[in-house]
Amino acid sequence: METPIADFVRRYADSGMIRAHMPGHKGKSFLGCETLDITEIQGADSLYEAEGIIRRSESYAGELFGSGRTVYSTEGSSQCIRAMLYLALTCGNGSRTVVAARNVHRAFVYAAALLDFEIVWLWPERSSSLCGCPVSPDTLERTLAEMPAPPAAVYLTSPDYLGGMADISALAEVCRKHGTLLAVDNAHGAYLRFLEPSCHSLDLGADLCCDSAHKTLPVLTGGAYLHISRAAPASLRESAKTAMAMFGSTSPSYLTLASLDLCNRYLADGYRDRLREMCGRLEEARKALTAAGWQIEPSDPLRLTVKAPAGMTGGQLANRLRESGVECEYADLDFLVLMLTPENGAADIERIVYAMGTNDTTYAPQPTLPLACGERVCSAREALFAPRETVPAAQSLGRVCGAPTVGCPPAIPIAVSGERIGPEALELFRRYGVEQVEVLR
Repeated sequence: METPIADFVRRYADSGMIRAHMPGHKGKSFLGCETLDITEIQGADSLYEAEGIIRRSESYAGELFGSGRTVYSTEGSSQCIRAMLYLALTCGNGSRTVVAARNVHRAFVYAAALLDFEIVWLWPERSSSLCGCPVSPDTLERTLAEMPAPPAAVYLTSPDYLGGMADISALAEVCRKHGTLLAVDNAHGAYLRFLEPSCHSLDLGADLCCDSAHKTLPVLTGGAYLHISRAAPASLRESAKTAMAMFGSTSPSYLTLASLDLCNRYLADGYRDRLREMCGRLEEARKALTAAGWQIEPSDPLRLTVKAPAGMTGGQLANRLRESGVECEYADLDFLVLMLTPENGAADIERIVYAMGTNDTTYAPQPTLPLACGERVCSAREALFAPRETVPAAQSLGRVCGAPTVGCPPAIPIAVSGERIGPEALELFRRYGVEQVEVLR
C-alpha cells in the first residue's frame, strides 16, 4: 500500500532544501526526529483542506476500516469526540440533547460546555468501577421511549478502560428504531476491525466512532481516526473536516500524520495474522494466571485486567510488576490493567506471567460501587464558564462541581460540571485519591 505522506516527508528531508519556514529547528537534530518534522509547505497538503497526499492517505485508511469516510486527528480521540458531537448536533435530527453512558471521558463534558447541549445519563444497574457503565438494550429502549423526542445521538464508550465491551449491535438497533445516531468512543479499540470476525463498532452498527490509533496500533501519540459509517447520512461525511477543524490546531504534527500513513501499510501487510497470534498468546496467559489464583476480568482481546485480591491493591500489583521491569497501563485500588499489542513479543508475555507469580489470597465478593448521581443545578456550559474555586474534596459536599475532577487515566468524571456534589461523589473521591475539586463560588 502506498504511503504518500511518509514518502513526501522523507523526500523533503533528503532534498537539502533551505527551510525558510516553520518549525524553528530547521530540520537540525535536537531530539533526533526533526528532519522529518515539517509544516504545510508546497506539496505537503493541509490536514483540514486535504486535497493531495493527506486525502489519499485518509482514503486508504477508510478502505482498511470499511468506513464511508475516515479522517485523521493529530490530537487524539479528544478532538474526534468533540467533532462527533458537533456533527450529531448539526447534521442530525435537530435535537440539542445527547443520551450518554455515564463513564464518558472528560472530553465529552468539555464538548458539552463548548457546544451547549443537554445530557441525559444512562446509568448501570450495577457497577464495581468508575470505568464501567454497562448499558443493556432494554435500558436504552426505556430511556429513549420516555423522551418526548429522539436525541441527537446516543453516546457510548466501548471498550471501556477495563476492557468491558458494549453490545453495540443490539444498541445500534435500538437507536435506528428511535431515529437517532449512535456515536461510540472506540478509543481503545482501533484493532477490533482486524479480528475475525470484526468487533469494531463501525461494523456493528455505529454511525460515528473515534479510534485512538496510538493506543493499540504503531502510531505516534496523538494519532487518531474519526470514522463515519457508509450507512450514515451523507451530511456527516461532507462536514467531517469542518468539524475537525473547529477543534484542532492549524499546526498538526507531520510526524504523527506520517505515522498514521505508515500504519496503513502495516495494517494491510499481514496484521491480521500477527493480531491473531497475539490474541492466542494472551488467551493462554489468562489461563495461566487464572490457574495461578488470579481473577482475570472479561475484557477486549488485547487487554489483561486483573482484579486485586483481598488485602492487596491494583497499585501494589503494579509495583510488583515494576520490580520485574514491567510498566502497566493503569492501576487503582481494585484493578490492574495491562495493554498489549503484536509489538509485544512472546517473551514479554512470559515475563508478565512470571512476575505476577502465584496468588494465595482469597477474593472477597465484589461490592457494588454506586456512581455519583448528582443533582443537576446548571448546565455544563454554565458551570465551566462560571467563576470557580478549588476546595478540599472532603469539604465539597453540597457544592456545585465546576470542572470535572479525576486523573488521566482514566479521565472519567466522578462529578460532572453543573452537578451538586453528594455523599456518593465524596466516597468516590476518597477511593480514587482525588484530594481537591473545583466548585462554583
